[in-house]
Amino acid sequence: MPRQVDHDARRRQLTEALLRIASTRGLQAVSMREIAAEAGVSLRVVQYYFTNKQALLESGLTELGARLDRRVKQRAAAAAGELTPRAVFDAVFDAALPSDEQSRLDSIAWTAYYTAALTDPALAAVGVTLPNALENFLTVRLAAAQQAGDIAADRDPRTEVASLLALANGLTSSVLSGQRSRAAATKIIDYYLDRLFMPDRSAGRRHRDGGGVPRPR
Repeated sequence: MPRQVDHDARRRQLTEALLRIASTRGLQAVSMREIAAEAGVSLRVVQYYFTNKQALLESGLTELGARLDRRVKQRAAAAAGELTPRAVFDAVFDAALPSDEQSRLDSIAWTAYYTAALTDPALAAVGVTLPNALENFLTVRLAAAQQAGDIAADRDPRTEVASLLALANGLTSSVLSGQRSRAAATKIIDYYLDRLFMPDRSAGRRHRDGGGVPRPR
């Protein structure tokens, strides 16, 4: 009997091979042949599942987004109890900063995509999809927090979210380069979140010691 092939597992295998290359050698090293070698399969297998390099690159972006989503959900689950708007922001930014070897490699892969997108319009068009989705998600949460009185009425939710995401991106680069520790980067994020959310209304506000998972008081 011919062996059954798990096509979803095979696609994941190839996508993971792509991301390993991106996080160690950059996207300039990515080719269908290199991915085949990294995954330990034939070039024909790669071509069967992905018709071209662009499709492969897009699968890598989707997987990076899925990994971030899983990390956010893990931190939210670990917080226990009902999540306040502040706790949602804590979970997102705690997940965004590199915390272990895998998240460090994922952050490097994100950086590789960003660098390549600067000179690749097709990749740039796809690359903004996930960042825009995250910005929209957080903006909706912050606007709801504002209506509940958890942040000042004169704050613009989208501008605040865009500023925080830009800050997190810069801090991630500084952690990757060794300029500062993750704990130091986390304190900077907390500094801005403490000033965004009004202490007298942000019940359940979380603080982190050394950049760990948010914990309820």
